[in-house]
Amino acid sequence: MSTLVTRADVEAARGEQHGVVRRTPVEPSRVLAEPAGGPVHLKCENLQRTGSFKIRGAYRRIQRLTDDERARGVVAASAGNHAQGVALAAGLLGARATVFMPAGAPLPKLAATRGYGAHVELVDTFDATLTEAQAFADRTGAVLIHPFDHPDIIAGQGTVGLEILEQVPDVRTVVVCTGGGGLVAGIAAALEGTGVHVVGAQAEGLAAWPVSLAAGHPVAVAGATIADGIAVPRPAELTFAQVSAQVDEVVTVSEEALSRAVLQCLERGKLLVEPAGAAAAAAIAEYPGRWETPLVGVVSGGNVDPLMLAEIVRRGMSAAGRYAGLRVRMPDRPGYLADLLAHLGRLGGNVVDVEHRRIGASGDLGPLGIGAVEVALTLEARGNDHREAMLAALRDAGYAVAEGAV
Repeated sequence: MSTLVTRADVEAARGEQHGVVRRTPVEPSRVLAEPAGGPVHLKCENLQRTGSFKIRGAYRRIQRLTDDERARGVVAASAGNHAQGVALAAGLLGARATVFMPAGAPLPKLAATRGYGAHVELVDTFDATLTEAQAFADRTGAVLIHPFDHPDIIAGQGTVGLEILEQVPDVRTVVVCTGGGGLVAGIAAALEGTGVHVVGAQAEGLAAWPVSLAAGHPVAVAGATIADGIAVPRPAELTFAQVSAQVDEVVTVSEEALSRAVLQCLERGKLLVEPAGAAAAAAIAEYPGRWETPLVGVVSGGNVDPLMLAEIVRRGMSAAGRYAGLRVRMPDRPGYLADLLAHLGRLGGNVVDVEHRRIGASGDLGPLGIGAVEVALTLEARGNDHREAMLAALRDAGYAVAEGAV
């Protein structure tokens, strides 16, 4: 088995980060404390330099290269956050950086990576980025800086755990957003022997860790998730060894839970967090009372494309019952739509969008007959209870109603 990263390694990495890595704040979360049954804090790595914890591992890795290795330059593959960490670390340490990114990478991450001085090569898919980066390294002699599969990366990321121990000395549980496993492995190394329960939180749409841990070795999975920053289809041997030895459990969260967590962080915590970085907050909300408190959730990834953020917020509001999509059948006669909208107004529903359909509608309400019309509505509601109450009231009033996508 691979030699595990130790707390001493993490402490050494922290000594090298002085003046480079920010000690990010820990903020209490009252909204998460209620389901957790005790104090909950969020470790705000979204406020780190480059917007994520990735600078910690990247700096440790590049700093420990020889002068000759740094002179050959470094190369990385990333959808965005690791790219920025490598770009900044390389610039600080005087190394040229080339980063392979998927063509569909969020524009803010792409612009920031270039802004930190890296040369960016775009490839068709995320899967192709690592292949192209490895080929570039083989061709030019540049050193590949893997996002998680190296002891120096793990040790650098683990400095988050040392800060948590100082900021919340009585912490009993730490929940960590988890993809390839570099962050959760590093934090587990930093907390080894303290009695703190370490939990990884992964998007269930692409969750390689539960099946890998059950199998006893890394297993590749397929799937899709909005949490692109943790969409890793297979753990590395190195991170698997560390996680299986030191992480207490890994849980999964749904796409809806991730969307709700992004919205909750934004509204209640005033924190801009991308879906991948909100996985820990989502897990705390989705598994109420499961873990001992005080509890710390590590949130990261503040680099969100504004257009994607709008879509995620919409999904989060829908998952929280604050958007409702309704389809209502009624006679196609003057005044019926006005009556429906007035009825919804009395029920407290705010109409966001209305679409009149005279042909082609079907589904739960059946074919649309002659002389009938279907009205598709998007409403703002006050939550799931209010949404259900509006549905019931419309049906009691004689309307044929079905829920639809927002």
